[in-house]
Amino acid sequence: MKIWFFLIIVATGGFTTMQGYAQEEQQIMVEESAEVFLEEYSDTFQENFFEGLKQKGIRNYDRAIAYFLECKRMQPNNTVVSFELAKFHLYESQYMLAQEYAIEAINGEPENYWYAKTLIDVLETGKSPLDNVKQDIPWNDLLLRKNIAEIYFKKARYKTALEVLHKLKEPGQYAYLQSRILDSIAKYENTSTVVKGTETITSNEELRSVEGYRENLKKLLNAESSTVDLLRISKEAMDSYPTQPYFYYANGTALNRMQKFEEALEPLETALDYIIEDVSLQRLIYTELAAAYKALDNMTKANMYLSKIKSGS
Repeated sequence: MKIWFFLIIVATGGFTTMQGYAQEEQQIMVEESAEVFLEEYSDTFQENFFEGLKQKGIRNYDRAIAYFLECKRMQPNNTVVSFELAKFHLYESQYMLAQEYAIEAINGEPENYWYAKTLIDVLETGKSPLDNVKQDIPWNDLLLRKNIAEIYFKKARYKTALEVLHKLKEPGQYAYLQSRILDSIAKYENTSTVVKGTETITSNEELRSVEGYRENLKKLLNAESSTVDLLRISKEAMDSYPTQPYFYYANGTALNRMQKFEEALEPLETALDYIIEDVSLQRLIYTELAAAYKALDNMTKANMYLSKIKSGS
């Protein structure tokens, strides 16, 4: 199972820890891992699995879900399939189904960090508290709790991370993580921000909530001299909340302002994938896409997005 999961990481390019590998080295790894994979599963399963990954690659999530549901029918207890289904339903904003599959994956492999991260992403994006699922997952598993605490720590949700570690039977094993969390709380608990000339105190967790990021990015978008900060904070926001279209729009806009037009296309097009009934934001994205394609001398695409702005589609 671990070899198969590694194959998926490489094949989908989904995890940032793998991005530094050279393309040739990745290909060798895929081929070697695929040999083990092919021995273990039927031809039909393989065909559906890899076709599902292919559809995922072109962001055709409805079809990808259909292929993975067929894999699920053939292998009901396969945790990797549950994990992929959780991610697909998250992309489609189907939070209850995403949560169901994420819980299935965690129950199959509680120690898997990426399964835990997907569950937390689902809960946060769907605005559902962690307490709602504690009874459905092996909450007393020490490594699971450590993973969840680390996930919240990386999201700058320090108090929540500390609560997850609370009352562990072997707290000494995670003393280093706990120390880092406490240091971060001490450093950031009271962050000063200035709003319209009035100094207010805002907690770091509030600043790093969806609304906190959104308000910060709005200010940076209106201050064209803050492009570097706009790029950095939009990237942080995307990592923390991977299905929020506004964060991808802000990231693409920052790249456009830095004249990195080719790089700007991916976050802007991803923003369109996640957008739901927000015509104003849609037009802003179309405007940035039109500007990027014009700069790249692709007038066909530029005019296509300009016409979408005019038609309101």
